[in-house]
Amino acid sequence: MSKILLISANTCTSPIPVYPLGMALIASALTGQGHETKQFDLLCNQETGNKNDALCRELEKFSPDFVGISVRNIDNVDSLATKENWYLAGLKDLVSQIKAVCQAPVIIGGPAVSIMPENILELSKADYGVVGEGEITFNRLIDDLIKRKNPPRIIHPDKNPMEAPDFYSPLYDKSLLDYYVDKSGMVNYQTKRGCPYGCNYCSYPLIEGKKFRKQDPEFVVENLIRLKKQFNVDTLFFTDSIFNDPQGDYLKIAELMVQKNCTMKWAAYFRPQKTQKSELELLKASGLYAMEVGSDAACDTTLKGINKNFTFEDILAFNQACSKAAIPCAHFFMFGGPGETPETITQSLQNIEQLEKSVVFIFSGIRILPNTGIAEIAKAQGVLDKNDTLLTPRYYVSPLVDQDKMNSAIETAFHKKKGRFFPPEKGEMRMKALQAFGFKGLLWDMILNTSPKRKRKRRVS
Repeated sequence: MSKILLISANTCTSPIPVYPLGMALIASALTGQGHETKQFDLLCNQETGNKNDALCRELEKFSPDFVGISVRNIDNVDSLATKENWYLAGLKDLVSQIKAVCQAPVIIGGPAVSIMPENILELSKADYGVVGEGEITFNRLIDDLIKRKNPPRIIHPDKNPMEAPDFYSPLYDKSLLDYYVDKSGMVNYQTKRGCPYGCNYCSYPLIEGKKFRKQDPEFVVENLIRLKKQFNVDTLFFTDSIFNDPQGDYLKIAELMVQKNCTMKWAAYFRPQKTQKSELELLKASGLYAMEVGSDAACDTTLKGINKNFTFEDILAFNQACSKAAIPCAHFFMFGGPGETPETITQSLQNIEQLEKSVVFIFSGIRILPNTGIAEIAKAQGVLDKNDTLLTPRYYVSPLVDQDKMNSAIETAFHKKKGRFFPPEKGEMRMKALQAFGFKGLLWDMILNTSPKRKRKRRVS
């Protein structure tokens, strides 16, 4: 069998450092097939020393037969952020660095690669690209290369994606867990893949498919118990595209966490849909302490423009239910989408005023990704050149609005208002300040003063 060095290329720490879960899953799948794996995290090594020197030492020491790079993000999808938030320039440098000291084939994969594999493979100069679920395709590629077959440079997934019980448990690395728990106070876990809702800007269906593929609740809670017992993890973030699936399997997970005394604090991404008081009480009993809500647009016209099948009344009702249950919510909105006009901007800002006891982050414009509905709209309206690869960020802003005036209206509406952040970097700066004082977790919930007092990490002088 082969020796495979897996590298997490992500070095982004906004809003918080996120454990490289994808790399842990690939390591588990490869190890299960008898390969020897080593996990190397660029972010962790960036802060503990010179990441370039550390990687060179690891390549020389481990002497891998293959090198795999996990690429999580293309950019930070914020039109007002600096150019440093385009992450692919670093990927090209990373591949070049590896090839300078190692003869092993370099294979790239991860969510970013699945969105635009041809362009990212060409930019990076890697040898192969893996699209979709790497647990299957990465193993298949390694087998072909060992057998000296001649596989294509881009490996696409099988027609049948993974379903329960074929999901792997992440192969968490203790040194990385210690680093991320120290830096962010939490570890992440994914209970299901895919999304059936078809929002026209979203890449989740492209990456993971157009339906929910769920892990068995027993399997999920077994993994959480292992995280707690083996690694002393007590705070978790569920990274599902949407945690509260309409079938209610997320409630089964919460029930099992209570039954099995899996005492962990947790948060997740939620969809603003009708939720019973008893359901919120169960979620809180299982450890839920905050929700990040994919509201996305703040009036019915713009919600329809991005193909949402709920209304602002649904958002308001969900927020009110969570407020009564003392569950803090962060809403994320995008202004400038299809159908946006000066009138909808005014209406949306008035609507947001109704969201009591919540934090709001607003993005100006919508990042256009290939093969999405928003890309087709942008091309039809002349907002986007039909030959644009979208490798570097392009943003959709409704041709019916002036973006500068829109941004000014948002800034005026949010001026000196607690828990209202535009551009998003303002919120990130606030949370960085809390991190500097030793606080850990999502942190935005602390702004509302609705959560229990948060412990600081002790400083060592």
